[in-house]
Amino acid sequence: MLTYLDALKRILVGRPFRTERAKVQPLPQWLALPVFSANALSSVAYSPDEILLTLALAGVAAVALSPLVGLAVMVVLLVIIASYRQSVHAYPSGGDYQIASENLGKTAGITVGSALMFDYVLTVAVSMSSAAHYLISAFPALHGGQPAAAALGVVVLAFLHLRGLRRGGRAVAIPTYAFVGLILLMCLVGFIQDLGGELELAPSAALDIVPAAEFQAGLTGLAGAFLVLRAFSTGAAALTGVETPASNVKAFRPPRARNAATALLVLGIAATVMTMAVLYLARATRVHVVQVPAEQLRLNGGPLPADYVQMPVISQLAATVFDRGNVLFYLVVAATGLILVLASHSAFTAFPALASILATDGFLPRQLRTRGDRLSFSNGVLALAGAALLLILVTRADVTQLIQLYVVGVFVSFTFSQLGMIKHFSRLIRSTPNRRLRRKMMRSRLINLIGFILTATVLAVVLVSKFVFGAWIAVAGIFLLGLAMYSINRHYQQVARELAVEETGQATALPSRVHAVILVSHVRKPVLRALAFARASRPSKLDAVIVDIDEEETAQTLADWDRLKIPVPITVLASPYRDTTTPIINYIQNIRRDSPRDLVVVYIPEYVVGRWWEQLVHNQTALRIKTRLHFEPGVMVASVPWQLASSDAVRKFQELS
Repeated sequence: MLTYLDALKRILVGRPFRTERAKVQPLPQWLALPVFSANALSSVAYSPDEILLTLALAGVAAVALSPLVGLAVMVVLLVIIASYRQSVHAYPSGGDYQIASENLGKTAGITVGSALMFDYVLTVAVSMSSAAHYLISAFPALHGGQPAAAALGVVVLAFLHLRGLRRGGRAVAIPTYAFVGLILLMCLVGFIQDLGGELELAPSAALDIVPAAEFQAGLTGLAGAFLVLRAFSTGAAALTGVETPASNVKAFRPPRARNAATALLVLGIAATVMTMAVLYLARATRVHVVQVPAEQLRLNGGPLPADYVQMPVISQLAATVFDRGNVLFYLVVAATGLILVLASHSAFTAFPALASILATDGFLPRQLRTRGDRLSFSNGVLALAGAALLLILVTRADVTQLIQLYVVGVFVSFTFSQLGMIKHFSRLIRSTPNRRLRRKMMRSRLINLIGFILTATVLAVVLVSKFVFGAWIAVAGIFLLGLAMYSINRHYQQVARELAVEETGQATALPSRVHAVILVSHVRKPVLRALAFARASRPSKLDAVIVDIDEEETAQTLADWDRLKIPVPITVLASPYRDTTTPIINYIQNIRRDSPRDLVVVYIPEYVVGRWWEQLVHNQTALRIKTRLHFEPGVMVASVPWQLASSDAVRKFQELS
């Protein structure tokens, strides 16, 4: 029977999809390239801004160094691209998390996993906040609504992904190509105007920059060097997302590794050309952007007008090159805003998938492991949306504040990935007798070694130069998330040891008296206890049921059932939509329909836990089933408790009280 909540869910997210629909076709190169490059290319929309506004703390003269800072960032980008081109051939089925886990161990895997998850949250927060600022640059009347616009964008994207929005093909490729084409067109026209002496100054060129008190003398001394390093580390946000093609090699058509490596190369070249072109034009047109316009900008020596709205760098360049009223201005701004939305879309695809992998490995709650009835990882989508919304609302969609948190997670994963690849190639070199192959591996290891040294150095620069400006929050967030993952993993391992079936005698305990239906998920001690209780009543009919939501797990359970010679028939219930509750309810209703006078007792094994948070990772499915069965006439539910070790403290406390 369809409940009110079920009906509301169907209205909001649509009808469920069958499992077979989860299979996706690999993408041709011309589609895979933009789909997996949108995240990295979107950084062109904000990384030049962050370089310029950081240098602006030391005045107008310091801003002239922006192309050199951008060049340093691009050098790092190209080295990382070269490093990941080695990774895609060695690990075509995984990304940084797999590389770190297999080569450096569980702790490194947890660190990379938590860093990547934190980075995906910031990708959504930064991209949506930046998109909101581009919206305001096109429609200044909306100034002040950036937090609301960014939050609304997150909600809409989350809703679409709950409805089963996929990674995309043409729908992502066309806007990405349009963004690249429009930015290159704008820069080309700007270069031609500059060569002809017709390039005008940016709208903000008439404004004077007031240097901060500690930089009155410009970029001099230790403070000046520190500011340049800070500008470099902030501009390193341009490197976010470059690992995406390496993490999605399976999505490319064969030869997958080679196509992914080509995509990385094209991505690196495109990002470098676009970023450097934007920084050159920003210098040529004398674009002035600062962190706090009301305090750092002056108009003819006086304060700014009350209605002044600072536009992002690309918006100012488009207004300068094409004129603000020109349709090309709005096309450039629209394409830039759209590529930022696509970057968020990429994170909404990657975060739940990574969370599912981590949950499968036992590092996150298992509710994140499975897909919802629309084939999206619904719980992962909701977790990402909630975290991104929190950051947007706390920072009021301030891109500069968010950027301070952004780069740490990126370079943590970069550094561990490169170190893992060095160990991977070292192991292969020792076991490979062929000299030609060994030389090839040694060359790859050298590239990864250079990448490791460079990324580790940049990570150190980021931590030193940005720690007090907000990077400490990212460090704390990654540490706390990693600690939570470690604790969850330890808990699941402890539970697995506690519930493991070691003796066949446990499966053939003396029968008892009960007519029952026993719900089975795995052959573990709680199931065997429920079986013993059910048999103790000597039922007129006794059977066990298992819902087939994972073919491999179902096959393993049936094999364990036969191996232990459990003398009870077990029925497998099909579930094409991966729903556990509905097949069980239908099965019980059929029993009642065939024998309406019979009493059906459903035995459900449950864990008794001692800590509040353990309840979040156990008994959720049992709770849903019990709630539904309570409304079925002639049906009783018997919860068979299994006390986990953590419940001892609660029991002892209750005995004392």
